[in-house]
Amino acid sequence: MPTIRDEAICVRHWDFSETSQTVSLFLRDHGLVRGLAKGARRERGAFSGGFDLFTRGEIVLISKPGRELVTLTEWTLLETFPILRRDAAANRCGWYLADLIGRFLHQPEPHPATWTATVTALRELDAGVSVDRVLLAFQWRLLCDLGYRPRLDLEGLVGDTVAFSSESGGVVEDSGTPDRWRVRRTTIELLDSIASEDGVVPALAEPDSIGRANRLLATWVRELLGTETVPMRLLFGS
Repeated sequence: MPTIRDEAICVRHWDFSETSQTVSLFLRDHGLVRGLAKGARRERGAFSGGFDLFTRGEIVLISKPGRELVTLTEWTLLETFPILRRDAAANRCGWYLADLIGRFLHQPEPHPATWTATVTALRELDAGVSVDRVLLAFQWRLLCDLGYRPRLDLEGLVGDTVAFSSESGGVVEDSGTPDRWRVRRTTIELLDSIASEDGVVPALAEPDSIGRANRLLATWVRELLGTETVPMRLLFGS
């Protein structure tokens, strides 16, 4: 029964009883885990008063082979990112980030690039960075880290519009067929520049271009998941 101490971000929680919680935590060195925190909501307990979404802390847990839930024994709160509780746009963005983590990460294995992208996104939101810029950087870094980086090759394609095919996993010729989505060339060029800068959105990128790139990546995410999630619909509309 190994005891693990790690940094974690709370991406989901449920009330298990009047004083206890079940939580999903994204750990820096151990990936996504679900655990039971008995007595978490007691003021003088070992869990800093309980778990809240979008908070970062130090967790101590006991993992038993064959059990779906780990046993959480201690939680020390380190960061709270308060803007996600008082700004609606930042909250929707944070909920979408947390939902993607919960849907894409299924095993307790480390994803250091996604961990760094998540912490960076939460800190930038809290610092007042544009939600769209934060979202675009996070979506790109998550997709790349998990092996779903879209193909952006424009070679041989002419015109102001191209297309994106989920079957091909990237940019294709704009043939007008229903199996592909029409995309502005400038949107793909923006994503290509982000790719060359390790996920950093160019400072001079136009807000409209950032918005279109976000929608393209979200559409790709929807195809990968096979569903349009509630946080996705709230953030981007139908």
